[in-house]
Amino acid sequence: MTDAMLRTYESLADFAPDWVAVPGESINDLLEERGWTQADLATRTGFTTKHVNLLLKGKAPITEETALKLERVLGSTARFWLNLETQYREHLARQVSIKALSEHTAWLKELPLGDMVKFGWVRKVTDKAQQVFECLRYFGVAEVSAWREQYESPVAAYRAAEKLIRTPAAVSAWLRQGERKAEDMRLAEFDRDKFEVALKLIRGLTTESNPKVFLPKLIELSARVGVAVVLAPAPKGCPVSGATKWLGSTKALIMLSLRGKTDDKLWFSFFHEAGHLLKHGKRMTFLDILGEDGLNPQEEKEADVFARDWLIPQVEYRGLLSQPLIGERKIKEFAKRIGVAPGIVVGRLQYDGQIGWQQFNHLKVRYVWNHESR
Repeated sequence: MTDAMLRTYESLADFAPDWVAVPGESINDLLEERGWTQADLATRTGFTTKHVNLLLKGKAPITEETALKLERVLGSTARFWLNLETQYREHLARQVSIKALSEHTAWLKELPLGDMVKFGWVRKVTDKAQQVFECLRYFGVAEVSAWREQYESPVAAYRAAEKLIRTPAAVSAWLRQGERKAEDMRLAEFDRDKFEVALKLIRGLTTESNPKVFLPKLIELSARVGVAVVLAPAPKGCPVSGATKWLGSTKALIMLSLRGKTDDKLWFSFFHEAGHLLKHGKRMTFLDILGEDGLNPQEEKEADVFARDWLIPQVEYRGLLSQPLIGERKIKEFAKRIGVAPGIVVGRLQYDGQIGWQQFNHLKVRYVWNHESR
């Protein structure tokens, strides 16, 4: 069963009411229909009347042996009676578990819960203890302490960066969404050489302005070489523009936060993260903020250079700068000749101070993502 199938099954089984019938109620209903007393049932099953009374009250469990006897005496199947018992015991255990989680409701204040609900990552429920349960399930951990070890602590290290990540919980929620989406993807094993070939094809996608056209192709080309590409909105408290994370030794994740609302920022972020995959170790997770060096300045600069030169080769760029006057027509002609979007050229020229930050911005493609238009 794949992770996607598992979550589909779970969603169908999500209904968990605050009450559940004691299996003994079904037994008692059948006794009333047949005009039998508890003593009659005790005689027919070989149980004591005390045991029958405990069964009806839910204080004695329906075992496999009991289920088989009930099948012979009352009808239905042993599986039916065992299922009733399982559902009842699960309900009791769930209530105990939820009650225990009430001690951790303060954790919800650390999370960007409003955005997590808004983006459809978790269900909104009124009971706070149940909400803790929903959030733990989202992160795939059983306890808040496990969440702190698995998610909060690694992200908290980025507080040492020049631009502080003040809310590790928000960043961890965003990263987890990437993990969940990646679990649903069919990924080949990572192949460095094939990934570089794929990047050449992906670079050509920058000329397509419609995300509905280029995103499926970007995701498919990357998946074929072992890289899951996930675009997910950043919740409040998550200033990250992109991230690179290894999902084991043979699969990788590139996340983009949609903070780059224009094509130059989006594509630079993608190729920056690709640079991390090709140039840096598998044990590290990279969290990137547009325009900042992050926690690993040297690696960030290397990834910047990688993205810069893949999108606009240095030889070609120097040729453009040799022109006496760089206007809109020359930008368009240059972009067409090297096979990238004009907005990418504009962004590079602006970053290098060759033109003003307000010049030629109409050549950039601005995106409005689904979560913004709701």
